[in-house]
Amino acid sequence: MKAIIPVAGAGTKLRPHTYTQPKALIPLAGKTILSIIVDQLKDAGIKDFIFIIGYLGDKIQNYVKTNYPDLHCEFITQSERHGIGHAIELTKELVANDEILIVLGDTIAEYDIHEIIKAPYSMLGIKKVDDPRNFGVAELSEDGFFITRVVEKPSIPKSNMALVGVYKIKETDFLFNCLHKIQDIKLRSYDEFNLTDALECMIQQGAKFQAFKVNNWFDCGKKDSLLESNAILLKKFGGENKTQKDFENSIIIPPVSIGEGCIINNSVIGPNVAIGDNTIVNYTVVKNSIIGSYSNLFEIVLSNSLIGSDAEVKGVSRNLNIGDNTAIDLGGGVK
Repeated sequence: MKAIIPVAGAGTKLRPHTYTQPKALIPLAGKTILSIIVDQLKDAGIKDFIFIIGYLGDKIQNYVKTNYPDLHCEFITQSERHGIGHAIELTKELVANDEILIVLGDTIAEYDIHEIIKAPYSMLGIKKVDDPRNFGVAELSEDGFFITRVVEKPSIPKSNMALVGVYKIKETDFLFNCLHKIQDIKLRSYDEFNLTDALECMIQQGAKFQAFKVNNWFDCGKKDSLLESNAILLKKFGGENKTQKDFENSIIIPPVSIGEGCIINNSVIGPNVAIGDNTIVNYTVVKNSIIGSYSNLFEIVLSNSLIGSDAEVKGVSRNLNIGDNTAIDLGGGVK
């Protein structure tokens, strides 16, 4: 089985951070979004990966080659973004006749991967949501076992079961034929060639898809949901202090994750804080936040904030969303 991870998107909802960093490499609970996905698949025994890259794709490629030298990884560039369906169709020659597991590059979910791999049918991950209009939606058979229809962002949903972005496909030839068909007839949903439409094409022609419910589904698409996911995953992973040292006149309230080479003095860190490598924190209070690497925080109180890498922040209490390579001086300080 091969894993396909599309990571070509620009991540516009997470700007300014995604101006300089692909969304998949945004830090989360001491890891990155991409590393959480890859580690989950790797631990299940998957060794062959295809990454669909585009925007800032060289950073994705360098990250994967540096951190996963033991995996067999191939990279396909989606030069023009015409949707996930178009992206997956680009992998046809690399897939050949192998079964595939597609996991969208911003999808972190908890489920039994071994069970999915062994299942005799193609499978689609689903999760009940309050408002399914912003998702691909799966309609189920009466027994809830098979999927009878999938629709991309329906205006009047007939189901509240959202597709979470995890797809196991056994009949890959069938999939690529349908992907080709929807592009040939220019079938677009919301101005894109969607994978959902290709899956519906397969269902209409007799393909069987079994539904599986994920235990948890972490939203990494926007700042507030990213911070919420960070807090949940820090509790799950337990947090860690990679520097393996105490910090002068400072209080650490778990769960937190502190990267290598950090200097923290006269500060209170936590709970639910992830700090990247080589960041300096002085006279600062931080909770419920993500701080990038090589940043400098001084005399600031931060809560529910997302700070990029190479940022410098000085001043008073604020709720911030600051990208990479930024210098901010808010004045005042923590007394």
